[in-house]
Amino acid sequence: MPRRAQSCPDGEEGAPAAQAAGATIPAMLDHEEKFLFKEEILHLSTALAEPGALDNVEDLLTDVITSPRFDSEVFTLERSLQVMLGPRAGTTLVGLLTVAPEVFDEVAEVRIPTEVQERLVAWRARFGLAIDNALNFLNNPDGIQGHNFSTQIVHVDDRRVLQGRLTMVRYNNEPQFFVADASVLYSLVADVLERLGAHSEVDTVDAETVTRLKDAVALVERRAVPRERA
Repeated sequence: MPRRAQSCPDGEEGAPAAQAAGATIPAMLDHEEKFLFKEEILHLSTALAEPGALDNVEDLLTDVITSPRFDSEVFTLERSLQVMLGPRAGTTLVGLLTVAPEVFDEVAEVRIPTEVQERLVAWRARFGLAIDNALNFLNNPDGIQGHNFSTQIVHVDDRRVLQGRLTMVRYNNEPQFFVADASVLYSLVADVLERLGAHSEVDTVDAETVTRLKDAVALVERRAVPRERA
């Protein structure tokens, strides 16, 4: 999910500052960027000036931040705001929620209604950090702390179907599980191994894991291949 306002590119001068701040809108803007930035803020302000827009956006942000499925809600936040405010304004607002506070010094220079400016500042303070952290995780999903896998037999249309249940323990210690037929999981495992194998090196995987993989493939061949031939 992109996290910047459209038409606000990182220039050579602004990019390092943006990276340091963890946002794609530069903390310091040059003359051209200021002009483009103000255009985006004015467009967003117009969208937020529509009757009920400020309250509707605040309700949406509150629902997202308090949702038990916070991560998945954040993943679709930009799209929800685009539907509510329009594509351009929705993207701009997501960018403003996750930029460094200094950027609001630039917002203050744009002549927008006081209520709109106050809401923008309040939203950044109230929702910005949590949303920014979640977006960082979604864009860099390296926070799986552990996993568990189990199998089960279900009856579908008088057939016995082997299924697997994969549980991932997320970075916030919240488990998330997926259930799928064995054929789907076998395909997933094959895809993972093919793609990892193409880039693996000596220190990528330990010898014990390689042995487990060989034993697992041998077990599948012993149990599944004869049935296919029959």
